[in-house]
Amino acid sequence: MGLLGATGVGVGAIVGGGILALAGVAFATTGPSAIVAFGLNGCIAFLTVFSFAELAARFPQSGGTYTYARKVLTVEVAFAVGWVVWFASVVAAVLYAMGFAVFLVPFLERIALLVNGEVPDWLGTRPALIVYALAAVGYYKWRLTRAASGVSQWETVGKVVVFAVVVVAGFFALATEPPPPGALGASFRPFFAEGFAGLAQAMGYTFIALQGFDLIAAVGGEVRDAERNLPRAMFLSLGTALAIYLPLLFLIVAVGTPGRPIVEAAAANPEILVADAVRNFMGSAGYWLIVVAGLLSMLSALQANLLAASRFARTMGADRTLPPRLAHHAPGTGAPTAAIRLSAIVVALLIVAVPDVAAAGAMASLIFLACFALTHKIGYLARRRTGKPSGFRTPAFPLVPVIGGSACLVIGLYQAVAVPPAGVLAAVWLGVGAVLYSLYLAPRARAVDASTEARNPEVMKLRGRRPVVLVPIANPASAETLVTMGRALAPPEVSRVQLLSVVAPPGRYPDDGLPQGVRDAQAVLGGALGTALRVDLRPEALITLHGDPWSEIARVAEATRCESLLLGVGELDDSLMTGPLAGLIAAVDADVVILRAPSDWTPENARRILVPSRGGRDQSPVRARLLGSLSRTAARDVAFLGVLSEKAGPGVHRRAFRDLERLARDEVGTDAHAELAIGDDVVAEVAKRAQDTDLLILGFHRSGRRRAVFSTLMLKIARATECPLLMISHRRGAVLLPESSILGRSRR
Repeated sequence: MGLLGATGVGVGAIVGGGILALAGVAFATTGPSAIVAFGLNGCIAFLTVFSFAELAARFPQSGGTYTYARKVLTVEVAFAVGWVVWFASVVAAVLYAMGFAVFLVPFLERIALLVNGEVPDWLGTRPALIVYALAAVGYYKWRLTRAASGVSQWETVGKVVVFAVVVVAGFFALATEPPPPGALGASFRPFFAEGFAGLAQAMGYTFIALQGFDLIAAVGGEVRDAERNLPRAMFLSLGTALAIYLPLLFLIVAVGTPGRPIVEAAAANPEILVADAVRNFMGSAGYWLIVVAGLLSMLSALQANLLAASRFARTMGADRTLPPRLAHHAPGTGAPTAAIRLSAIVVALLIVAVPDVAAAGAMASLIFLACFALTHKIGYLARRRTGKPSGFRTPAFPLVPVIGGSACLVIGLYQAVAVPPAGVLAAVWLGVGAVLYSLYLAPRARAVDASTEARNPEVMKLRGRRPVVLVPIANPASAETLVTMGRALAPPEVSRVQLLSVVAPPGRYPDDGLPQGVRDAQAVLGGALGTALRVDLRPEALITLHGDPWSEIARVAEATRCESLLLGVGELDDSLMTGPLAGLIAAVDADVVILRAPSDWTPENARRILVPSRGGRDQSPVRARLLGSLSRTAARDVAFLGVLSEKAGPGVHRRAFRDLERLARDEVGTDAHAELAIGDDVVAEVAKRAQDTDLLILGFHRSGRRRAVFSTLMLKIARATECPLLMISHRRGAVLLPESSILGRSRR
């Protein structure tokens, strides 16, 4: 899409449906000051567009508010945002589908009168309305799957033309047949029919009428020259809506209800106030123009919200915060057919299941307002953490996001209080999402998120994270290898490496200077710092005195709140299972990476990486972060290896290989592949494959203090191989899933 196409998405979503459905409610609530209510909502919406525009220019990708939350906040918060915004777009599509059905009835009644001379009783019944609405959803589902952008502009152009004709005709009537002296002023009195409370109430009811510019951000990845066109399209779409809304509201009061107070007329027929008002100055032709505008408005808004919902689902599927199948594109058109179908199915189910969509509509308004407030916060955090963007910049920062976010939050809270079912429905939907995420989606989403952070350190900066990697160094021979590995784990721009040397305190201090142990530690850290400078790393160095180096490392790890603990080992013997190293690993709440490698080895040498795996995901976050860090500096050939006995059978083999492929894609992406070896000796199969490997990565578990953390199988594999080895373990606080049986066991 170009600028016009992107603007059409926003105009299609905003213009028409909201004003036709809500103008009567607003006038009945606050009188002529409904014009002010729409104007104030327009000001708040414009403030919100500034934050959206800066974020869209900074992150020109599809997904809208979800994508921004994914960049700046945690993956869990991003899922919650995407979950509710996707549902809000679905609910909005339900409202517009049912609105289309309502506006279709007058046309069908007129046709029935012309053909049969009478109107069938069933024509406007609820079952008939459901059929009309489902037909519209089915049509747009079909059309959206036929093109990558899925955008057609004829409905949008048609309704804008109709509204323009109505506005021009209204001002022409006002100019050619002016009301009697004093009558025009009387039409606007009392201006604030219910005072400030009525004005605030009208603002709460009608803010949803200006929602839709945010849908442009939802399809940002499909817009040409997005950094420039996305902000312009948002402002153009909102400006177009207000250019239609405010004059139309003025005309409804000025010439639409002659001789009758607007509050009285609106209270009598709020749903058809606009149509009745236009009939008063354009005749029956005006009435039918409004009906046509209603049909076109509902159809274009249905299309825009269904399109946006499918793009939310597609983007979340790519991040594994929804099933990845939703991210698949049709080969011919590039359209996300699975995401479109799912969104359309949910819309159809809600049309059938929800008899009254008023509460659902209020919930959509509440959710959008909450997400708009969150967008202001995200824009504020992104600017504070990364500085001014190169493209569009929000003026008067931080005043604009603070005022805009506060206003959205206040109106949203009002909606929750004024319409309690909306708050209840939103809470229920969030609860369903929380259960789905924790039981099914979290492991894959966390792995993809860890890989994204490692490959793009800018994400960590946007999130305000500065993880610490603690590297204890005791052996000068291993200092260079550990420092270069620490640099791979900790991007210098956003992370911090803490070098540590623990010295046993002497019996007494010599009179002629420092103890020999301290001088040795200085020499070790001095060599490590020299290596760090050569590899463009700026670590911090610390020497501590303690009789037990293992407990001191654990203390420093807790004091620095390190995210990763990098250790070097030489020989691997059985004492590792229950000795002081095992106790240290069980005691720290950090990811642990243990390196066994020659003194001249560096991570740059690891071009071919082998990852034996049972298919379990308990080590996925730390492994994905490690592999992502290594892939950031150079291309790597990563192979995930599973071993199964021949007795397991072809069916088990196929399922195991498929699971291993999913694991490889989640943790590494397209740079990884899966391999399945058939054999009864796991150690021999892994050792044979490791002969042509530059780096072997094994995972191990932690079950608590003074408990074995290294399995016998892992130690056998480590001893049977001579290549550089990394042993990794995710922090204890992680949610662990049961291991599957790709390595060493068969499924039952």
